[in-house]
Amino acid sequence: MTTKRSRAWTLGIVSLGLFMVVLDNLVINVALPSIHRQLGASIQALEWTVNAYVLSYAVLLLTGAAIGDRFGRKRMFTAGIALFTVSSAAAALAPTIGLLIAARAVQGVGAAIATPLTLTLLADAFPPNQRGLALGVWSGISGIAVALGPLVGGAVIQLSSWHWIFWINVPIGIVLVPLSMARLGESHGHARRFDLTGLGLSAAGLFGIVFGLIRSQTLGWGSTQVLISLIAGTALVIAFIRYELGVEEPMLPMRFFANRSFAVTNAVSLSMYFGMFGSIFFLSQYLQNVLGNSPLQAGVKLLAWTGASLIVSPLAGVFSERIGSRPFMVVGLALQAAALGWIALIAKVDTSYASMVGAFVLGGSGMALVFAPAANAVLSSVTTDETGQASGATNSIRELGGVLGIAVLSTVFTSNGGYASGHAFVSGLIPALWVGAAVLALGGLVALLVPFSTRALAAQSVEARHERTPDSIPATAAAIGTAA
Repeated sequence: MTTKRSRAWTLGIVSLGLFMVVLDNLVINVALPSIHRQLGASIQALEWTVNAYVLSYAVLLLTGAAIGDRFGRKRMFTAGIALFTVSSAAAALAPTIGLLIAARAVQGVGAAIATPLTLTLLADAFPPNQRGLALGVWSGISGIAVALGPLVGGAVIQLSSWHWIFWINVPIGIVLVPLSMARLGESHGHARRFDLTGLGLSAAGLFGIVFGLIRSQTLGWGSTQVLISLIAGTALVIAFIRYELGVEEPMLPMRFFANRSFAVTNAVSLSMYFGMFGSIFFLSQYLQNVLGNSPLQAGVKLLAWTGASLIVSPLAGVFSERIGSRPFMVVGLALQAAALGWIALIAKVDTSYASMVGAFVLGGSGMALVFAPAANAVLSSVTTDETGQASGATNSIRELGGVLGIAVLSTVFTSNGGYASGHAFVSGLIPALWVGAAVLALGGLVALLVPFSTRALAAQSVEARHERTPDSIPATAAAIGTAA
């Protein structure tokens, strides 16, 4: 039985861990010009300082959740934070671009282990009917990291050197590791065996898909390398699904996707990360490359967008517990779509910040309305000992959505404009924003039109149902057939 004090410690520790990971992923972009000058890195090498992290992180999220379930969530969360901290120091000390890329890849591994376990540890500490506020705080602190990322990166580059964007993580990690060991409770998943075949198939399949999406931004969708990577990755993911349907203790039970709450919530998350995070990738560049803001100024101005989540996230978490997550997801996606459409309508080479700030607040509020309620809906759709598997799947789908969004919107951007001038950038930005808005609106329509329950207490009925019905292969196949 967990006490209020132990729950508070768990919430604080996992939120701080998530804060560190999210912050680091955002500050690197503003440091790329400085890294280029000091290390003499090529454009391709600079891309891989970002891509090496994204690749290892996206590919291993499902694996991180699985090893946490098998070897202990507290133990593996602590190990992930420790690995992230050590690799951050290695990145700060890297004398060459090659070593920096290697350190970034290891950072991604540590983050992939720790990130899904933050949600699992919270689910284990808080009962279903008390998770709303905890998830609101958790997502709000993540929102702080999103808000501070560009700001911290710009300030560090302006006042010091790029090395300090990595040194920032080290004292946080030094505090977190002993706190995690002392204050977190240990828990495991229900699987008695480690699904090595499933782990290998999922990691290889996701690697092929994510690598192909990343390379498409440079080589184009028609490249042989991109096509082979995407086709091979898709084939391996299909092989993973077929294997998981036939194994007694699957790494990822396919019956999760027969649950409408789980399936629709993940579709919502995919559309949000595709549309919103793909668009933010270009909006931060628009502020700097077209409107003439410094990295620090751009970070300050983006606070209107990202800072809205600090207020809205906890409230969304609390109220989604009472009335269900679905209304928040529908409204949140609609607000984000409206925000991107608003910016697309007014974007010019001389657009004032005052005319955009309302759209920024609208988009940030929409994001905050989705984060905590979506996490609550996912956790409420599975039993307590399945939260690790559900968290791993959800985080993988989200990250895949973000990578896919950047890849697709980059194609739209380059097909209609480019970086040659401010006018060329705006010509590419506007259609990219409209595509992002359309994907967000589609996700909102799915959440609105497909009936499903997302109340926190639904987890209790799910748990009771699994106690009555064994997780057999015929039952799983029947459930998937019914959902289809």
